[in-house]
Amino acid sequence: MFQVDGIAGANDHTRDSEKDAALAMVSDVAQEIDPIVAKRVLRKIDLYFMPAMLIGYGMVYYDKAILGSASLFGMTADLALEVVDHSAFPALVDTSRLSWATSIFYFGMLAGLYPMTFILQKFDVRYVLGPVVLLWAIVCAATAGVTSWRGLFVQRFFLGVIESVIPTSFMTIVSSYYTQEEQALRQAWWFSGTGWFTIIGGALNYGFGQITSDCLTRWQYIYILAGAMTFLFGLWCCAMPNSPVSAWFLTPEERIIAIERLRKGQTGIRCQKIKLDQIKESFTDIKVYLVAIMMAAAYTINGAISGYGPLIVSTFGYDTLDSILFQFPVGGVCVIFIPLCGYIPTVIPNTRIPMLIACCLPVIAGCAMIWKSQWGYQPATPVVGYALTGFFGPVVSLIITIGASNVAGATKKTVMAATVFVAYTVGNIIGPQLINSSTKAQHYPELWTGLIICYCITITAAVALYVVLWRENRLRSTLELDEVQRDKIAFDDLTDKQNPFFRYAL
Repeated sequence: MFQVDGIAGANDHTRDSEKDAALAMVSDVAQEIDPIVAKRVLRKIDLYFMPAMLIGYGMVYYDKAILGSASLFGMTADLALEVVDHSAFPALVDTSRLSWATSIFYFGMLAGLYPMTFILQKFDVRYVLGPVVLLWAIVCAATAGVTSWRGLFVQRFFLGVIESVIPTSFMTIVSSYYTQEEQALRQAWWFSGTGWFTIIGGALNYGFGQITSDCLTRWQYIYILAGAMTFLFGLWCCAMPNSPVSAWFLTPEERIIAIERLRKGQTGIRCQKIKLDQIKESFTDIKVYLVAIMMAAAYTINGAISGYGPLIVSTFGYDTLDSILFQFPVGGVCVIFIPLCGYIPTVIPNTRIPMLIACCLPVIAGCAMIWKSQWGYQPATPVVGYALTGFFGPVVSLIITIGASNVAGATKKTVMAATVFVAYTVGNIIGPQLINSSTKAQHYPELWTGLIICYCITITAAVALYVVLWRENRLRSTLELDEVQRDKIAFDDLTDKQNPFFRYAL
């Protein structure tokens, strides 16, 4: 399975351009790490990346989710997203254009993910991420100038192309700065931006709902604000270092410590050469497919809830503004449980997949409660069920962590990140299409049935992945390895399959 005996010899002939950037600063022999300095380095990395990434991904979530609120503030009428057939009695309402306005963003993301992610690997991060985010801010704010549903479709497609680089870049950045043990919590921190901006965005949208100005409509103000906040995030991206090797916020000594911290995990830091053999390996690795299946199935709920959540809640007998406020419990679940599910694996190893399965259960229960309860006038049961669907956040956060921490090799990490979010787009495209406005009186049975099935698929794929990783770790534990080689090959940009010292995180 592994060419262990030949690793050292092969490394001697490997071109420097094909190795990890870390080798520019450290040797193939591990150096002693001062634990006090290591803690300081970790703290500096956290302070530089985590707050900004949380806000950045919050903006990614916010500028998609505000479509649901904007639709309550007149966008559906202004842009003819809702077609009413008055010839029937009662009148029939077709919301398929709104569904496609939600889905077409993800077609754009689907088109941009692999090209944008490989561009990010090939070139310096700040030269790609900074300009792209600034362009994203402009395109987002330009939504306020759209005058037709056709124009909205075009705008949202290009918005999806541009935004495709954000989640994959965050996923790979975390895997390049943090150890395997630290990644779960850090991936969770930035992904918890979904919860924070569900709450913050809901509050902002509620405030804009009070505007009575004749200059612009309320939904136009929302998009202008989102664009302005995104622009500020783009300025931060323009100063982002390429890797720990060039991290300007660390001293030269701290940069070496930042690199040495990652040697044990054998995941590497950054290699800008795109390797075809790693691409081929990625697409023949069952782990990649299982993670993709989990993400696609789990994220169908976001495509439906983010675009239609306020509209669904409004059918419970609440007015427009109250419907927005009911996004708060969903956000609260994400804010609390995404970081919690990221923290637990740091103290209890190999609990990521079991927690993922456990978090699927409240989502299934919530969907069933909304579907089967009495909707009536301001009912409690479907509102509680709606809040429970917020557990999709911890599920998806854990999928991202599992995907990022279980591959090595710069190109393979790029492919995994892009594939995870290709699956994310597939789930988001499918979600809105599960909503059939003609079955509103029956509580949208296709939606809730479809989501329950998707989460059963997520659980099944998670169990299969656990078995695959557990068997692989058990096999590697039986190998007789030369431990001297561990330090030497840590930054040779080997994949997890090529490196016998790599261990999978369950």
